[in-house]
Amino acid sequence: MSPSRAVLMVGEGNFSFSASACQLYSGSETSVTATCLQHQEEALRHEGAADNIQTIKDSGGTVLFEVDCTKLGECASLQSHLFDRVVFNFPHCGRKSGVKKNRELLRNFFLSCVQVLAEGGEVHVSLCNGQGGTPADQPKREWHNSWQAVAMAAEADLILSAIHRFESDKHQSYKCTGYRSQDKGFHVEKALVHVFTRSLPYTPAHLLKMEEVVEGEKVQYEIPAELSDYIFRRFLCSHSVHPVKLVQDFLLEGLAKKWPVSMMTETIPFLLTAKQLQTHCCGIDSAQCYWIHLLQKDLTSDTDTSADKENDPRPTETLLPACLTSGKGDRVRIKGVESFRSACSLDIDPEGESGMHMLRPSLLPQMEELLAKKEAIINADRHGDCEGSDESEGNKKDEACGSCNGVTSLLYGISGVVFRNVPIGLWAMPAFHELLIQGVFPSESEPGKLLGEKLETLLAPFGVSIVTEQGGLRLKAQPVGLVGKVFASDVSDNNNHVRITASLNLDLLAVLLFSLPDWRLLWSHDPRFLKQFSSHPSPGTPFHPFCLYPEPFTFDISFWTGPTWEEKNFHAVVREASCGTVEQVKLIDRFSHPDLSQTSYCYRLIYHSHTHALSHTRALQFHKHLETLLSSRLQVTIR
Repeated sequence: MSPSRAVLMVGEGNFSFSASACQLYSGSETSVTATCLQHQEEALRHEGAADNIQTIKDSGGTVLFEVDCTKLGECASLQSHLFDRVVFNFPHCGRKSGVKKNRELLRNFFLSCVQVLAEGGEVHVSLCNGQGGTPADQPKREWHNSWQAVAMAAEADLILSAIHRFESDKHQSYKCTGYRSQDKGFHVEKALVHVFTRSLPYTPAHLLKMEEVVEGEKVQYEIPAELSDYIFRRFLCSHSVHPVKLVQDFLLEGLAKKWPVSMMTETIPFLLTAKQLQTHCCGIDSAQCYWIHLLQKDLTSDTDTSADKENDPRPTETLLPACLTSGKGDRVRIKGVESFRSACSLDIDPEGESGMHMLRPSLLPQMEELLAKKEAIINADRHGDCEGSDESEGNKKDEACGSCNGVTSLLYGISGVVFRNVPIGLWAMPAFHELLIQGVFPSESEPGKLLGEKLETLLAPFGVSIVTEQGGLRLKAQPVGLVGKVFASDVSDNNNHVRITASLNLDLLAVLLFSLPDWRLLWSHDPRFLKQFSSHPSPGTPFHPFCLYPEPFTFDISFWTGPTWEEKNFHAVVREASCGTVEQVKLIDRFSHPDLSQTSYCYRLIYHSHTHALSHTRALQFHKHLETLLSSRLQVTIR
């Protein structure tokens, strides 16, 4: 423990642990406040209590009696005091109390101690082997027979951040008492200390109103609320230590040994037109696109401004209410412009006029447009240079211009976040960072095969293998599935060359290369996540979770729908209502009424978070909010 720390001991019996701690901290600036539930006369009946109390006071500590650890905020002596560490050793309700009463004790203690816990403070709870209910207990008790320490702490927005052996050898004078309200001690041989810390609060989903220039037209639109936390995170900026940036650097460095990769730095819009997607075939299913209603289109926008300024996507209103409408057909006015709810925008017919824009599902259309512009500029410059040069200089130019007609000896790359309207699943991402690499090579050299083999060499140590399928190569790994692909396309006016493109999912690769338990960790705002990558660890360095053994909670939801039902709308509302904590959705029952044009659906939802404290109470709140949003947005009748 670092100097100048305040420690609160609760639930003391004979004060032997506090006395031992005072001796351990001797010479430091750590102050100890030791408390017990009993009044002074009763506490002094414990063997050795008087001597231990005197040791605490001689060390500069404080001793308080009649302090209820479940009501610390009401203790007058503790008010206006905050502690860096709160310690509760072997909590027990006394006598032959069952696990339910002891769970309640833990829950009330956690809710109480956060009132006196300093920012960045820790709560240490020592439990006998098996009581905590985590995999660290050996043997582990059945869940219903444990104290469910993680779930009880989550009720107070605390997460289990560390767990270690109770070091009784450091506290030689500690005599454990209180077993069944007697001087008899608990079994501490395999006891574990559970270290809890505060969780960040949940960030509610909100609408983001955006303004961008797309193909020379200034447009305004709204980012669907369930995607609001994936915008403007800047994970790939030059000074970033985010794992997706580390993975990108690792890949580019590995490829550069055979082919130099020139990364494009132009800013490109989040919005894409249907025409752009059709022109540059990406192999993207239009059903997986987030189709967007435009709020406003300015056909007279100044197209003479710089490309970077034009394409700089920015929010014009960063925060809007999460519930702007009460129904699918309801509309609201924002700055005099008519707008629709995000869930409604998913119903757009891609063939219709209003569905001509989407959030980019791939960077390929914009990359190929940028490369075409670069090639046109290079060819124009070369043509001008060749006309004014002599024959010898012209020959040199011809030698240097071996990349005419798009042929080049290097690779171009671009990376950024893309969006896919996919159902909720363990490895299904509504947004992820795509790295695109493209080059033009002579056909006879089999460049696609060479690039695939190089990628496999780099990624094989992390479980990635290449599978040849129709249309190209697929990079796959268990359990995440598809992490990338390599494919070829024709080069116009050049039959002897082929364009090779590699598309890689940096998020899933980061999961594999750093052994992350959940891809959602990549989007965590908790500074403890990025802290582990501040030293630029090499790929293969395992991530150490700051939220250990989070508990999942399962809820079912049933409702009647009308004759039209779009399941992707349901998934969008689930993501928004649950703040992204639902990791699995499964349809378990479907029934169509023979007389009414209605269908009943029953879904099973699993709430689980590796980034935030998730209690049963919180999960139930999310689930009730989901019922409300489904009724108002999708006009379903909750059963």
